[in-house]
Amino acid sequence: MDIAEKLERLKSELPENVRILAVSKFHPESVIMEAYRAGQRIFGENRVQELLPKYEHLPKDIEWHFIGHLQVNKVKYIAPFIHAIQSIDSLKIAETVNKEANKCNRKIRVFLQIHIAQEEQKFGFSYDEAADLLKSGVLGSMTNLDIAGLMGMATLTDNSTQIRNEFHRLRCFFQQLKNDYFADNDSFCELSCGMSDDYPIAVNEGSTMIRIGSKLFGPR
Repeated sequence: MDIAEKLERLKSELPENVRILAVSKFHPESVIMEAYRAGQRIFGENRVQELLPKYEHLPKDIEWHFIGHLQVNKVKYIAPFIHAIQSIDSLKIAETVNKEANKCNRKIRVFLQIHIAQEEQKFGFSYDEAADLLKSGVLGSMTNLDIAGLMGMATLTDNSTQIRNEFHRLRCFFQQLKNDYFADNDSFCELSCGMSDDYPIAVNEGSTMIRIGSKLFGPR
């Protein structure tokens, strides 16, 4: 089955409000173009040094999402063009993105990354940290950020009940933040969770964007 067929099958399984982010990290430009020709426009990368040449060489209507841990000193390289940064995992990185977006006269869509997994190596705000940050008004004062929603990665486990509980709690937290801080802000509408191995559970728990890599492109 080629990439076009895989995309068609995936889309046929998904509700209309759920979009696919094709995780293209470590895959060559030729593979990305195969997906592009099949209609895919949203792609995710997690390393600035890999993203930059792809941006330069590939069609400019691609929506590039940065989905990995972003170092402060790398923000300036992607600020001029990045469509969204899904990995805002600290106040410092939020401040830096806001500053670099201002230099480019842009407003950058960002997702707050929430640490939902039972794995210490994953990044993200705790639920309390994210709530306190929004309550403080600090994020709201960053006028070059467009806070689009939340991103979370579940624990890497075969325990589907645990995964479901993690996604469910994230969805509840999203709704809480929507009610408390974004009730009049239509931009806050995205819940990015679910990957190749667990996206059906994420979709059932309200995900609006799933990150698909190996199921679409095969192993790296």
